Amino acid sequence: MKALVKEKAEPGLSLVEVPRPQAGPDDVLIKVSRTGICGTDLHIRNWDGWAQQAVRAPLVVGHEFAGEVVSTGRNVSGVSVGDLVSGEGHLVCGTCRNCLAGRRHLCRATVGLGVGRDGCFAEYVVLPASNVWVHRSPVDLDVAAIFDPFGNAVHTALSFPLVGEDVLITGAGPIGLMAAAVAKHAGARNVVVTDVSEERLALARKVGVDLALDVSRSSIAEGQRELGLREGFDVGLEMSGNPAATRDMIANMTHGGKIAMLGLPSGDFAVDWARIVTSMITIKGIYGREMFETWYAMSVLLEGGLDLSPVITGRYPAADFEAAFADAASGRGGKVILDWTV
Repeated sequence: MKALVKEKAEPGLSLVEVPRPQAGPDDVLIKVSRTGICGTDLHIRNWDGWAQQAVRAPLVVGHEFAGEVVSTGRNVSGVSVGDLVSGEGHLVCGTCRNCLAGRRHLCRATVGLGVGRDGCFAEYVVLPASNVWVHRSPVDLDVAAIFDPFGNAVHTALSFPLVGEDVLITGAGPIGLMAAAVAKHAGARNVVVTDVSEERLALARKVGVDLALDVSRSSIAEGQRELGLREGFDVGLEMSGNPAATRDMIANMTHGGKIAMLGLPSGDFAVDWARIVTSMITIKGIYGREMFETWYAMSVLLEGGLDLSPVITGRYPAADFEAAFADAASGRGGKVILDWTV
């Protein structure tokens, strides 16, 4: 089969022929239709410091996908040949304290699809049946392909109650945009998204935010005044990993405000801990999705009319992966999709 592979410990990826993966008794073999390019894939392609520590070449990359089940192992139930599925990209041990308690997203032995084992940027992928999400209701293939990052957005956005709240989102990347759409759909009063890319702020307006703020030109405090907010934001969703954005968020929270942090900083940075203490701010770190409560919420949100189509801005045949990766790395658009059926 064709697959996008990190062949050597150096920058770049190659579209090459590799053996089709074999499914075990507890696994599902899936014919891949669409895949989404993630920031993780960009790191691996660039072969930066993180990738050099996390990845061993050769490796089939990718962890965001949708496809059709073509075979199941003898022990598999609940997943059938012909099902349209997506996959949970965090494979857990199943035996640690958190796994046994049903908190699989907290497993300390998590292995990442397309990072710690061969991924989905290929014509076929194998996953344990316990990591497969069957789409029981109609869903667009491109949207199904981004359920993994959509799950990050839903997990972050729904960490705290949103109804009637004023929400600040720092970072208008694809996950920030999806979180903004979720927050509006879930009943937030005002949703403000900050960034320095006018193209991405334009996408934020398309998903219905109340204010898309270019923080290279206006401050968050000025945004508050524009919306008539007097006491700060109730909920913050930090999606950028940018130290300045995090500090600005903390400075603009109301007393008792709550912050969910998904953005990964590249290094340590200082924050105003005195402000966090005296303002009684709650900070929660987010990684991945709650298995599978977040996935259920994603499907229900789409059934309830949530529209993610503005977030998908690039679609390419898998053979044009170089152009697709360049698009994803530009920092100007939303999600970029690879089509493995053409």
